[in-house]
Amino acid sequence: MTTSTPPIALSIAGSEATGGAGAQADLKTFEELGTFGIIALTCIVSFDPKNNWGHRFVPVAPQVIADQLEAVQAAYAGQLRTVKLGMMGTPDTIETVAAALENQEWANVVLDPVLICKGQEPGAALDTDQALQAKLLPKATFVTPNHFEAEALSGISISSVEDLKEAARLIFEKSGATVLAKGGVRLAGPDAVDVFYDGSTMEVLSTPKVGDVAVSGAGCTLAAAVTAELAKGVAPLQASINAKAFVTESIKNRVASAAPFEAVYQGGARR
Repeated sequence: MTTSTPPIALSIAGSEATGGAGAQADLKTFEELGTFGIIALTCIVSFDPKNNWGHRFVPVAPQVIADQLEAVQAAYAGQLRTVKLGMMGTPDTIETVAAALENQEWANVVLDPVLICKGQEPGAALDTDQALQAKLLPKATFVTPNHFEAEALSGISISSVEDLKEAARLIFEKSGATVLAKGGVRLAGPDAVDVFYDGSTMEVLSTPKVGDVAVSGAGCTLAAAVTAELAKGVAPLQASINAKAFVTESIKNRVASAAPFEAVYQGGARR
């Protein structure tokens, strides 16, 4: 019997215990889009229902992260070409991940630049943000900042689609990576707007908003969907278009819980 190996996609990210975001969202997205998903955990986030659902943040020890990545890279040597970088959480984690990335060549390094790690002290969060921009942003081939992250990376305020386009240009100039800047529900108007820019092609991707409140895991899912599509060999612009369609269906089929937020359902497209 002849079998074909599916494309492999690795996510280096944090666990989010309710299943709406982080590594859980990445794995579900990878599976739905026909890739073999692998996770190396960087941290564990557990919301605290006794304290207004605040974040409880626990980093994974750097050596444990290094061990996970050593195993993954040895097991899939020559097959693993695509990685998504999600929540890192600490400068030590970023150093460990950056070193592991140096151990091989990559076709696609998708950075979802989680610049604020909730549950950390402000000083620690700032140190993490600076380390991410110094160590991981230069390694990225594709970056997917949300509204806040796009403002932080570009240094401009974003209140319109034109602002978002300018931010995408500035982030590309800073990083050299293809940019999918996510406006989502945070820009005024009836549409959820994201901007794609690769240094030559500027494309505004719009779909009607599904409600006016952000849904847990939408950003993770969009970046993971881009990662899966790139792993399959889809061109970056088409990967972005496919990913936006996928996350839109995931938002439409959101999952409610006793938590004060809803979560995307990655199986939504099958409905």
